[in-house]
Amino acid sequence: MAKVRTSFLRALHKRPVPTALVDDAIDRICHRLLQLGEREVSSRQIGEMVMNELAKLDKVAYVRFASVYRSFQDISEFSDAIKEIEKTHHS
Repeated sequence: MAKVRTSFLRALHKRPVPTALVDDAIDRICHRLLQLGEREVSSRQIGEMVMNELAKLDKVAYVRFASVYRSFQDISEFSDAIKEIEKTHHS
């Protein structure tokens, strides 16, 4: 889970998100992984879980993580990610 925490911290760098909320998000991911009952889980599944939690916490962090995770190649991919977050996570 150290890699998951590092991913959160990088995406949330200088963002106003309390540590307790980050810890809760990581706990939810751990719980979901345990519920899967799988011996191995793909990094893709974990990445999607991280993106889902970041989308709830901070939209900027979500786009930061998505840009690396999805290897954005141009500005249109950033734009698509922003539209996606606006459409699915209104706050």
